[in-house]
Amino acid sequence: MNYLNLIRYKNLLIIILIQVLIRYALFIPLGADLTLSHFEFSLLVLATIFIAAAGNVINDIYDVEIDEINKPEKVIVGKSISEKTAYNLFVIFNIMGVGLGFYLTKQIEEDAFFGFFIVTSALLYLYATFLKSMLLVGNIIVSLLVAFSLIIVGVFDLFPSITFINQEFQSFVFGIVLNYALFAFHINLMREIVKDIEDIDGDKKGELNTLPIVIGRKRASYIVFGMGILSLFGIIFYIYTNLYNYTIAVIYFLSLILAPLGYFCIKIWDVKSKSDYSFLSKILKIIMLLGIGSLLLYTFVIQ
Repeated sequence: MNYLNLIRYKNLLIIILIQVLIRYALFIPLGADLTLSHFEFSLLVLATIFIAAAGNVINDIYDVEIDEINKPEKVIVGKSISEKTAYNLFVIFNIMGVGLGFYLTKQIEEDAFFGFFIVTSALLYLYATFLKSMLLVGNIIVSLLVAFSLIIVGVFDLFPSITFINQEFQSFVFGIVLNYALFAFHINLMREIVKDIEDIDGDKKGELNTLPIVIGRKRASYIVFGMGILSLFGIIFYIYTNLYNYTIAVIYFLSLILAPLGYFCIKIWDVKSKSDYSFLSKILKIIMLLGIGSLLLYTFVIQ
């Protein structure tokens, strides 16, 4: 169980769910022309998971001192698992992820796509070693990588199959993925800042330059509140322009996305304790999952 916690298996399962939903609840039901076979898609998911797992491991290695203050009960490296073993796992996961990515790009004859795996792996390492100490840079990098875990499915599955005949429809389907990637980026960025507010004590000792350290907990909370309000208006606009005539979709978005997000905005305005921030971080994760889960509705929306 310690090894599963080290790679943050719950987050990895979420990535798998997201990528599976994009292909099997969006691309295939809508009749998009796809490049990957079921086996090749499995390789893409595995490559993503291995690289993400490597990123989680290296982050835990460099976060031991900070985590001893923020969440001592969850520290694994140096206690349940030695630092040497953790480093070995980091290397193995990276080799497997990048290796699978290389094999996949050769299979679909898109050699340039191999760069995605190299860049992602490098960014995760740079994030763990020093980017996270830079004001907002680390938060933005992590959120971009979360968004890219959605986009990469479209890049590999849709782009190589674009022809003059189908390019309009392929672009339309990819546009849906981009909208969801933007949603995932924004909600995750909010969550990263909330986690920084929660972990401010340990981050100070680790000499990180996070937003709440620079401007204070309260002001950082107000910024997240503003981002939440922006999200509310953005989702309302999306419902109005794309889903207004589809009652099931409107009810889903109003009750399972907008309502929890509205509750979050109310709570973040006057949050007081560290446990409150932890609770709000979980709320944002649930909102993201429910948002991605709405992909299941598009079969009904398009018909």
